[in-house]
Amino acid sequence: MFDSMDGAAYNQEQGTRARKLFAAVVLAALDDAIADDKKYGNGPEQIARWARSRDGREVLTCAGIDPNERVVEGLMKFVAAGVRTSVALSREESERRAAAAAIAEAA
Repeated sequence: MFDSMDGAAYNQEQGTRARKLFAAVVLAALDDAIADDKKYGNGPEQIARWARSRDGREVLTCAGIDPNERVVEGLMKFVAAGVRTSVALSREESERRAAAAAIAEAA
């Protein structure tokens, strides 16, 4: 009985690891598009082209992201903002954005 439960837990853990790996690929693609945007000015178009490609759709799906047009538009907006993923995911940046939103609500 415990062998089948251990096997299921192991498979779940492997699936979670694979999903995190593909999410890291998505973050790297975002960083590359941000770098292209700063250098050439075509970052949002690059990430949109990648996300709409067959490989991009497959990577997004494996990362647990539904590759629809709304997601593509969100990726484009993220790249246009120009904030690197490591900064956007940091606690300091989250706190700064929350403080800015609170100030905007108060005004």
